[in-house]
Amino acid sequence: MAEQKTWAIIGAGMLGMTLALRLSQKGYKVTIYESAEKVGGLTSSWQIHGIVWDRFYHVILMSDLNTRKILKEIGLENDLRWVETKTGFYSDGKLYSMSNLIEFFKFPPINLIDKFRLGLTIFGASKIKNWQRLENIPVADWLIKWSGKRVFEKIWLPLLKAKLGDNYKNTSAAFIWSTIQRMYAARKSGLKKEMFGYVTGGYEKINNEFAKHLKNIGVTFKYNSKAIAVNKQINGNLILTTSDNNTYTFDNVISTLSSKESVKIAPLLSESEKKQHEAIKYLGVICPSILLNKEISPYYVTNITDTWPPFTGIIEMTALIDKNEVKGNHLVYLPKYVNSDDELFDKSEEELRKLFLGSLYKMYPSLSEDDLNFWGVSKARIVFALPTINYSKKVPGVTTSLGHYYIINSAQIINGTLNVNETIQLPETKLKAILN
Repeated sequence: MAEQKTWAIIGAGMLGMTLALRLSQKGYKVTIYESAEKVGGLTSSWQIHGIVWDRFYHVILMSDLNTRKILKEIGLENDLRWVETKTGFYSDGKLYSMSNLIEFFKFPPINLIDKFRLGLTIFGASKIKNWQRLENIPVADWLIKWSGKRVFEKIWLPLLKAKLGDNYKNTSAAFIWSTIQRMYAARKSGLKKEMFGYVTGGYEKINNEFAKHLKNIGVTFKYNSKAIAVNKQINGNLILTTSDNNTYTFDNVISTLSSKESVKIAPLLSESEKKQHEAIKYLGVICPSILLNKEISPYYVTNITDTWPPFTGIIEMTALIDKNEVKGNHLVYLPKYVNSDDELFDKSEEELRKLFLGSLYKMYPSLSEDDLNFWGVSKARIVFALPTINYSKKVPGVTTSLGHYYIINSAQIINGTLNVNETIQLPETKLKAILN
């Protein structure tokens, strides 16, 4: 074993816990520092109307082999449920099903030639292996070339703006490639079936069992312990200072915080390193959760191509999970992806409620306040690093000038979309480079 044997990990999300798992399995002594009172990060849960479920929506795809591997290791493989789901499209004020090829060809907003070009774009993207060549092409240019201007304006542009806002103009075609790759791989047989999965009990169970497993193999957790500084001693050891003014000595420290936060707590890093990390631009999310006494559609996800609703899409979680998981209610998420400094973050819960629910009731006139059992909002300013043009050439590496201080975070996902599976994959590749 290498001489450096003690490791501190800052952040107890899925990334931090996977790092701890892999390091502990190699015989290292690992301590995780978490500013919250429990593990989970963006996969954490909360209590809504007497129910404990995920703050933000998550789904497991059949192609999510990294996630499934972790579930098996922590003993939850048999708690994984697979469900055939449906997809909806809300376009020109009407709701359409888009769950199979027949429905795709019947889809009224675009003509037959447009549908052929759209299908060819998706199929072609699913077959591309060299994603690097897409990195220097703006996503809009690439989609217009393959799908045509009408399909771009009618289908792709509203979806891009819903997910990225005006940032789509500086986003590379690798973004849509990675999105298509993941969703295409989720189909059990070509374009015929869409099989999504979840663990009974949601990420509350996954996180608790993961933490329990880590404790059983010797990992130490420090909760309500925010890392505020990482400095270096003369002998090369690292000193980690926490918000309660305690200091701890380690051979190695890994930060899983955002790039900006990771360099903020390490004042001895070079200015060029700080600038490189601070240049990473993140999107945040406003994510209302609502519980209804009836379903609004049979679709797990409803994509919205109309521009007036404030939410990115509609995620009807109970089209996937068993309603018994949420005591017979219907759980719906109304996510909106925005820049981390967007004014929506400053709006009150009442203002957001009026904006989001008002739009939902307009889309579904059969819904009213009488059907609402719960409303609540989860917010996160730092969620998704924007894959700008030539992103992989700009993203900082994991090593730093502060020897044995490493930064491993979701900004280093360069050929995928932000999801739990891609996040879990990072330790498998980044740790290998560090330890070797």
